[in-house]
Amino acid sequence: MKNLPNIFENIPDNLPEEIIEDILKTDNLEIKRIISKGHASPSGFWYDQKENEWVILLKGKACLVFEGEKKIILKSGDYIFIPAHKKHRVEWTDPDKETVWLAVHFI
Repeated sequence: MKNLPNIFENIPDNLPEEIIEDILKTDNLEIKRIISKGHASPSGFWYDQKENEWVILLKGKACLVFEGEKKIILKSGDYIFIPAHKKHRVEWTDPDKETVWLAVHFI
């Protein structure tokens, strides 16, 4: 029997760059696996996406900031809906352990 893909497999020990991988992509939907380890948005950078995003933190810890709002700390199992054009950034991700996100972008 063929092994099925596993969201926690094939994570490199060394992560100099954040990894963003497509799991599924259609005209109206994208599902991505994101792996971070101490990564954050560049200083002064804000995501301003044209599509909605639903994201769940599967493993690790991270901090999101929405423009003009308080910081939100995410831990394993936490999820959040980010409407299109709601400016946000990743303030930090756990520097000691991998942070694994599942991001769903849709129109």
